[in-house]
Amino acid sequence: MKHALIAILSLTSIAAQAADLTVADAFSRATAGAGPGAAYLTIHGGDAPDRLLSVRSPRAASVGLHTMTMDGAVMRMRQLDGIDVPAGATVKLAPGSPHLMLQGLKAPLKPGETVPLTLTFQKAGERHVEAPVGPIGATMPRTAAHAH
Repeated sequence: MKHALIAILSLTSIAAQAADLTVADAFSRATAGAGPGAAYLTIHGGDAPDRLLSVRSPRAASVGLHTMTMDGAVMRMRQLDGIDVPAGATVKLAPGSPHLMLQGLKAPLKPGETVPLTLTFQKAGERHVEAPVGPIGATMPRTAAHAH
C-alpha cells in the first residue's frame, strides 16, 4: 500500500510540474479532397521538459507527427516518434517545419470548419484543442490573419 501511495504521489507531482504546458494558435488548411491534410499549432513548455507523444482526431483515421525538409528541389517528409518540448520553450508546428499530418480524412476540410485535436504528452497528459480550418495555403490561424 505504501508503494502504491508513493507511485500516485510521484505521478501527481509530474503532472503538476507539466500542468502549465499550453497549446495555442491551432489551425488547419482546407483540402481539395479527402486526401491528407495538415494541422499546425504552438506549444508553450512548462517548468519541466515534456514530449508530445501522439495526436488523434475524429476527423482523420490517424494523425502523424511529421517533419519536412527540402533536399534540393525535392520535399522529403519523415514521420517522428515524438516532439520534445524543453522547459520554458516555445515549439511551433508550422508550415515547412514539424507539423501534424491528418491521414485518412473522413471528409475534405473546408474553411470555417474546425478540426478537434487531442494531443497526448508524456507528462502533461492530454490537451484538447480546436483547429479552425482556413483557406488552402493558409500560413497562420484565421484569427491572427484577420486581427486588426
